[in-house]
Amino acid sequence: MMKKRVLAVLLAIGIFSYNSIPAFAAPVGPDTSLETNDIPNWPSGPDLGAEAAFLMEANTGVILYAKNIHEHLYPASTTKMMTALLAAENCSMDEMVDFSYDAVFSLESGSSNIGIDPGQAMSMEECLYGIMVASANEVANAVGEHVAGDIDSFVQMMNDKADELGLKDTHFTNTNGLFNEDHYTSAYDLAIIAKEFFNNEYLAKIGNTGYHHFEATSTQPDDFYVRNKHQLISGDMPYAGIKGGKTGYTSEAGETLVTCAEQNGMTLICVVLKDESPEQFNDTVKLFDYGFGNFNIVNVADNEEKYSIENNNFFPSTIDILGSSKQILELDDKDNIIMPKNINFRDMETELIYTNDSEEDIAYINYSYHGAYLGYGRIRSVENRKELSAFDVENPVEEPKEEITEEKPAPRFINVVSITTYAVAGCLALIIISYIHSFFVNYNLLDNLRKKRTSRYPKRRREKNKLKF
Repeated sequence: MMKKRVLAVLLAIGIFSYNSIPAFAAPVGPDTSLETNDIPNWPSGPDLGAEAAFLMEANTGVILYAKNIHEHLYPASTTKMMTALLAAENCSMDEMVDFSYDAVFSLESGSSNIGIDPGQAMSMEECLYGIMVASANEVANAVGEHVAGDIDSFVQMMNDKADELGLKDTHFTNTNGLFNEDHYTSAYDLAIIAKEFFNNEYLAKIGNTGYHHFEATSTQPDDFYVRNKHQLISGDMPYAGIKGGKTGYTSEAGETLVTCAEQNGMTLICVVLKDESPEQFNDTVKLFDYGFGNFNIVNVADNEEKYSIENNNFFPSTIDILGSSKQILELDDKDNIIMPKNINFRDMETELIYTNDSEEDIAYINYSYHGAYLGYGRIRSVENRKELSAFDVENPVEEPKEEITEEKPAPRFINVVSITTYAVAGCLALIIISYIHSFFVNYNLLDNLRKKRTSRYPKRRREKNKLKF
């Protein structure tokens, strides 16, 4: 911890010339109150018929498009993403799920189902296909009972999970999304749930299934196929890079749709709420085209110039005052931001924020454009370097130099050497001046003593001569 504080002080000295006053905090996330079409020079978003719509880059949390993203609306069967998420987090896929009378017959007439009867059972894996591909309401109920013991307890788990994810606009009353005035969410909250869902590779695979074959078993006698109604998944409306999603519909909710797609290193999550059929699919395609067409993923270490330079100018000597024979700070080369294609890297606003999150991370550089968050880069201490004490300078051990190939550019490091050199030089100058001043003071004192001794000498001689007579 002491070493980290020293590094933070050096970093503060190094960036002082940028008139930045960093604070200790976590990285600043996106301002979710912004409507992207109101941001100056931001790529103009498409016109949509949906009441609310949201497009987010999942890996960075950067908001690309926002329309009424905190409005409370009904999610319909997109609710089932939360149901499946909790099932995957709490159960193994080979557990058998029993179907109770209440799970099957507590549904309103005509709601989506796959015809499972009370007393039958399916594996959890098959149940998740029933929930995500067939959107079966009785399967969602049975899974909720299996996970929590009863549906009310499972609904409480759903709301607890929403709180854990920091969702402010969401409240659940059932497992499947059938209409209830107190069962609501927002486009933003639904995207955060989807992000958690797609972080689970197994759920992502199930959520990207166009057709599924339910085979007859000893506990479920029917053999049948179901087809996913999500047209970007089933192939009715092909789109490159689709990673899955979920449909939803009630008369009160309208058409709801959640979709994830990946292209050019970016993973986009799209949510549309209260849309008209089939515009939920068309609006989703418009948003994906807008996102992939107007934004790029940009590596921070490869482009940052304000806070970094090439490594041969950063503490390049064999030994330094911190006892290290190598550079001590670097920009993490894994950190990326999302930038509109119509702006340059230097056009962005930056804010340096110190952090206590870990031993390695010293600070974050937050990037934004007219208040719109674009991501961050981490400033870290260099790991796995050989420690060398300042008292070991007699036989310093030189570390082998790392070869830098053309394919992988050298890492960038924080430029504190110039400022630190000036600061040390200033301190040395003060010390020298102090010694010079002390020397002259002492010299004058000796000179005065000599004068006093010289003035007393004739007097002693006269007294001695008097004694002779």
